[in-house]
Amino acid sequence: MASQPSVQFIDAALFCTSPFALSYTDPYQKWLIREHLLSLLQYFSSLNPSMDTFFHNDGTTVNILKATGDLQVSRSTPKVHLTIWLHQNYPHIAQLCHHIPLPPKLALSAIQPFRPRPKPSQSLLSHNHPFAYNSAFSSLSHPSKREALDRLSCMLHYDVAAIRAETEEEIEGLFALQFEMVKRVDIATIATSMMIGLEHEEKTLKRRAMDLTDEADVLMNWLGVHNTKSRGEEMEDDDAFEVVDKESSVMLDSLAADMSLEDLIYALDKAVERGVVDFDVYISQVRKLAREQFVHRALVVKLEGSEMLAWPALSQRL
Repeated sequence: MASQPSVQFIDAALFCTSPFALSYTDPYQKWLIREHLLSLLQYFSSLNPSMDTFFHNDGTTVNILKATGDLQVSRSTPKVHLTIWLHQNYPHIAQLCHHIPLPPKLALSAIQPFRPRPKPSQSLLSHNHPFAYNSAFSSLSHPSKREALDRLSCMLHYDVAAIRAETEEEIEGLFALQFEMVKRVDIATIATSMMIGLEHEEKTLKRRAMDLTDEADVLMNWLGVHNTKSRGEEMEDDDAFEVVDKESSVMLDSLAADMSLEDLIYALDKAVERGVVDFDVYISQVRKLAREQFVHRALVVKLEGSEMLAWPALSQRL
């Protein structure tokens, strides 16, 4: 892993917003440069990151990152001083490498201009062959095509297995989330139905309260007009009720008379059963009362119809 000061310097340089900020504008490009540069410093610890002004051939200047340091290519050759510049359009345009062998009398500068490549590379390590000399692997040859394909297939197999396991875990998490969302939707639906029912009941109660308020106002107004105690007057119980018109008054009187005659006939029946009244007197009185009751009932039928004579309807109307 790269040293902590190098990591801090790269982070500070890439995300600096002062007038001396770098010429990299894309946030994704900055993260890619950070990843590639830290990978390069991890493999070649002799390189040090820095930032400087670079002059293009057309005269334009940009502030970009660079990595400088000495590399030992082989034991038979001196160290090479290497400077790697990262273009402002990296990785779409390759980096620029300046290398100078040491000592200075053997100095050779190989400066190449930036040239766009048809396919962007994936990292800084893929642009150049490793510069460091490692005695443990100096005698090893490159693997054959078949070995490289075998290694690649193995790597792909493990990558696919890892991705598959990660995908299955994500799918399980999504299924659990879906189940939880369905449960919450059901709860929300039930709560919404309850709220709608409560709102409907609230409207019904408000309407009923308004009706009761109106009826109470009517009753208070009637009491204000007919309250005889407040005026020092006395009134019978029957005087508290008033009929709408003369026809209703006649019908009410006829119904009252019919019910009174019916009660009187019933009392005579009980008197005959107990032997208080003679049967001849009973027959005479019943005939007289029946004729009078017939007159009142005929008047009720004429005014309201025969259904008024039914006792349930009559008691309901009264």
